[in-house]
Formats: sequence, C-alpha cells, structure tokens
Amino acid sequence: MLPRSRTLPSRIHHGVVEERHDFMHYSHVEARAPNVDTETHAMNIEADYSKSFDDDGRIKRTGTYWTASSHIITAVIGSGVLSLAWAVGQLGWIAGPTIMILFALVILYTSNLLAQCYRSGDPVTGPRSYTYMDAVKAHLGGKKVKICGMIQYINLFGVAIGYTIAASVSMMAIERSNCFHKTHGNDPCHMSSTGYMITFGVIEIIFSQIPDFDQVWWLSIVAAIMSFTYSFIGLALGIAETAAHKEIRGSLTGISIGAVTSAGTDTIKSPPAEYKTMKKATCLSIFATTTFYMLCGCMGYAAFGDEAPGNLLTGFGFYNPYWLIDIANVAIVVHLVGAYQVFCQPLFAFVEKWCAKRWSKSDFVTAEYDLPIPYYGAYQVNFFRVVWRTIFVMITTLIAMLLPFFNDVVGLLGAFGFWPLTVYFPIEMYMSQKKIKRWSSQWIGFQILSLGCLLVSVAAAIGSVAGVVLDLKTYKPFKTSY
Repeated sequence: MLPRSRTLPSRIHHGVVEERHDFMHYSHVEARAPNVDTETHAMNIEADYSKSFDDDGRIKRTGTYWTASSHIITAVIGSGVLSLAWAVGQLGWIAGPTIMILFALVILYTSNLLAQCYRSGDPVTGPRSYTYMDAVKAHLGGKKVKICGMIQYINLFGVAIGYTIAASVSMMAIERSNCFHKTHGNDPCHMSSTGYMITFGVIEIIFSQIPDFDQVWWLSIVAAIMSFTYSFIGLALGIAETAAHKEIRGSLTGISIGAVTSAGTDTIKSPPAEYKTMKKATCLSIFATTTFYMLCGCMGYAAFGDEAPGNLLTGFGFYNPYWLIDIANVAIVVHLVGAYQVFCQPLFAFVEKWCAKRWSKSDFVTAEYDLPIPYYGAYQVNFFRVVWRTIFVMITTLIAMLLPFFNDVVGLLGAFGFWPLTVYFPIEMYMSQKKIKRWSSQWIGFQILSLGCLLVSVAAAIGSVAGVVLDLKTYKPFKTSY
C-alpha cells in the first residue's frame, strides 16, 4: 500500500502520478473566447455559474417532488411493517386503524413544520441547513444541538442493533421454513440465532469499509427494491389466508389483558422553494405509507386474529408456499444489509470527522493509502476507519446477541426517537422561526400536541421495557432458540 498525503493527494496508479485537484477544478465553468466584450463575458460566466451551482456554491441540486417522495417512502417502509398485524391485534379493529391514521396526521403536520425549517430566516432565500443538527443549531442553538445529536446517534446505534436482530431472525426463518416443509410440521425445528447474528455482523464489517455515504447509493436502491418485495409478499399472503378461511378474524377491542396466545442523495432543487416541494412530497409519501401500513396490518390481523405473530414472515403463521416465504425472508436480509449502512454511515462520518480534528497529526487517524484491487482499481484504506468501524459492528452484534427480542427492541427504538425528533424539535424550530409568542393560542396548541405525543412515547417505552423484562425471565445469554 502506498501512503497518500492529507491535502489534495496525488494518486499513484501503475507507476503514473495522477494530479488530484479540488472539486472546483473539475466543475469549473467553461470560459468564453477572449474577444468577447468584458461585460458580456462576465454576464455569461455568471449565467453559466447559476446553471451549474446553487446559491450556496454547491453543485446544482436536481431533486424533485417525485424523487423526494420515493426517498421518504423507501426509508419509512422497513421490516417493522411485518409486525403491524401483531400491533393491530393488541388494540383491536377500532383502536388499531384509528391510532395509525391519527399518528400519520401528526407526523404529516410536524414534517411540514420541519420542511419549513430547511432554511433559517427567509424560507426561500435564507441560509440552508444541510443536516438535522444544522437546522437545530440555526434555529435553537445552545445545548439543544448537543441533545439533538446525542438522541440521533443513540437512535442510529439502536437501529443497528435492531437490524442485526431482525436479519438473524429472517435467516433462521429460511432454514426453519425448509425444515417444516421436510418434516411436514412434525419437528419443532428449534435453532439458535447466535450464528446468524455473527454471519450478519461479518457481512456488515465488509460493507462498512465503504468510505463515504454517497458511495452506498446503489446499496440503498437494492434495499428499497427488497423492501417492497417482502412487504408485498406479506400483504399477499395475508389476503390469501383470509380468503382461505372465509372470515375476518380478530375482535373490536383486541387481545384481552392476560390472554394467552402463541405470539410472543439527491437533494431538492429550487425554485420552487424547497419547503413547498417537501410539503407536497411528505403528503404523498405519508399517504402512501399509511395506506400500505393499514393494508399490511389489517390483513395480517384479519388472517390470524389474536394469534397474529410478531412478524408475519418469521412467526410462522404461514407454512406454505414455503418457497415464497423464503424469497421474502431473503429480501428482508438483503434490505437490512443495505439499510444498516444507510443508517450507520452518518454515525461513522461524525466520529471520523471528530477524530480527524482531534488527532489531525496522527497518520493512523488521517492518512489514507491506495490498495490495488484487481478489476476494481485502487481502494482507499484508512487504518482508523477499518479498526473503528469493525469494532462498532462487533459491539452492535454482541448487544444483539444479548438482547434478541425483535418486537420489544423495535418498540423501544421507536418510542425513544419519536417524540424528540419527530415532534419536539420540529415544533420548537418552527416557533422560533415564526417568532410565536409564549402563551399565545398557537403556542398553547403546539405545547398540547407536544405533551400528548410525549405521553404516548413514555407509555410505549414502558410497554417495551416491560416486554424485555418478561423476555429476560426465560432468556439465557447466547442460547436463545426459536
């Protein structure tokens, strides 16, 4: 491996030194002929610049209403959709769908508030916020920025653990499905999840070495396709099961207390103003995801009633067609491999940027090397990145093996991140931007909404913790079997 300097390094490839230039060198605006009038020449350059760059000097953004909608939909629809039948079962036919619609409206409203905080000051010409924390810093500042960052990164860390659990359960489901098929259901086919978690961890260690977030776009696309694949299979199997027994199961009030069941980077262009596009995209995407969630949750509950499993594809509500269930579970694993990276890359970048500032003179932290790879070219290796990301994946895998409770972990993560990131900060930023006075009717309305969502989050967290406590009563570390 050949060492490279930290600033605008030259790349050595097959003995030839290629000059590395900064970004503006490659995106410069083509100059006009020297005989053109100076004023006209300057105007043309300015016009060309405005076509190539946005008002903040960054490359022209190309995102639209449709691309924004698709990104939101593919980010929101995840493996948690398969546990909605169980969730509806806890509440029943009346409260279940009502709660989903109610919180869809809350998220739609607060998301629109957040969209208007993309720029500070004027919503059309004000300075842009490139990240969620940038927006909090611009509108609120102070300790709230650090609190927001802490919640965000803890949530991302928790998501990595949750995805490891979910992926291992789906891997086991493939083997168990084939086992049930071979034995015609006579063998309970118990097996441990530990080996599958280690396998998933090894895969993530490899993919975690992708240097930058913008280089995982292809993984994100594959993950999105897989997400729709298993979601549609789960929905179709729920419909088929309901049609087969010719009745809609479940109850109006849900499972009775004490009842025993068997379940246990494209950014948006302007004009038009970004917040207007995001409001439209949010409306479409939340409508689409809510409709999809309603279908998956309600059809799963209709198929199995109070016996709805925690995960439609891994709880073995379906035995046949086993090959279709295998396809769905493979899709889940592939989706989670990509989703793990999409969620962890911002955390990787934050830690690596902080360490590069803290130990700027350390070659271990900042130096990069070209590692020639056949049929690929030179791969940039940074020793700190390799070590830190490997340790991160190992830690999340270890914790997942200690707490392999899919439903309760997913519930706890949702409760932890929902109120502060989805409700509190968007409301606070919007009130700061619009200079809404304390004790005004609008301020009181926002506080009631925020308090109500906080109480729901606390209740959900308590329920999830209680679930984990119950699971721990019969749990042995590293010996969990299904």
